[in-house]
Amino acid sequence: MNLSHFETLDPQLLPGLLNTALRNDCEDLHDLLRTHDLDEEKLTRRMEELGYRYCRDTHQFRPIPYSE
Repeated sequence: MNLSHFETLDPQLLPGLLNTALRNDCEDLHDLLRTHDLDEEKLTRRMEELGYRYCRDTHQFRPIPYSE
């Protein structure tokens, strides 16, 4: 899967695609960034816009807990 166009990928699909790549092909976020030649700041900003953050404990992008 080519993730280099993550900024234009469907926001409903992007978290699942990233988590699948993390689970199947990469050891952690830095490995994912290196493997797919992604910019960490742009990716994390895009995911936060979608309501997700990378969780080091689970090696996944997880929903940001809702709080008022």
